[in-house]
Amino acid sequence: MTNDVTDDVTDDANVEPRGLRVLVADDNPVIRAGLTAVLSAADDLTVVAEAEDGRAAYEAALHHRPDVILLDVRMPGVDGMAALPHLVRVAPVMMLTYSDETDLVQEAVRLGAGGYLVHGEFTTQQLTQAVRDVGGGRPHFTPTATNALLAHVRGNATAHTRPELRALPNKSSPNNLSQLQPSVGQSSQSRFQLSGREAEIMDLIASGMNNQQIAAVCFISEKTVKNHINRIFAKLHTTTRAQATAKWLGVA
Repeated sequence: MTNDVTDDVTDDANVEPRGLRVLVADDNPVIRAGLTAVLSAADDLTVVAEAEDGRAAYEAALHHRPDVILLDVRMPGVDGMAALPHLVRVAPVMMLTYSDETDLVQEAVRLGAGGYLVHGEFTTQQLTQAVRDVGGGRPHFTPTATNALLAHVRGNATAHTRPELRALPNKSSPNNLSQLQPSVGQSSQSRFQLSGREAEIMDLIASGMNNQQIAAVCFISEKTVKNHINRIFAKLHTTTRAQATAKWLGVA
């Protein structure tokens, strides 16, 4: 009986604790050390490798197969944006950087980033939760990054729905304001009879975003995105994203 108990204890002790394995890529060794210390303090997170540029990050990712990659934008040699499309094939990537330019945030999401955190906009607890979110397939963005994505979406929505101005009828006109209809140009939206939201999502599809990224940008669930896409495909008489994009852009 004693031996059996001892064997059980030994087996439990050899079981590797479950959690997320993280790769940290930043050219600043002080930032790398700080991030490693913060993440390693969490029971369910383990930093398995560090890298000083995009090339080293990719090599480390292939070797260690992390669950999440934290990636800086600007690094010497191969920078984060250049490495991002390659890294997302290995593991979910969260950008963690001082770069808060709107264009960079939008490009990072387009290239596959599952999150974008700007230094100074999060606490250590929020950082560890963001890693868990991205590792679990849930997008995570700090306020500046969120605002950049909202600006992009609102810009697309405005471009698709802004009506042409028409003169109001004078008092002698038999028409009244309730009879006025906005005159929308011959855009793809009107041609295919897409709603404003459907046009917005079709724009994001054409830009190369996947369902998860679209859900993050539009603040809706992936299931809702899929429902919209099914309706879009039906209206465009297509069955694939490539076919839909070609029709939407007027090249098919």
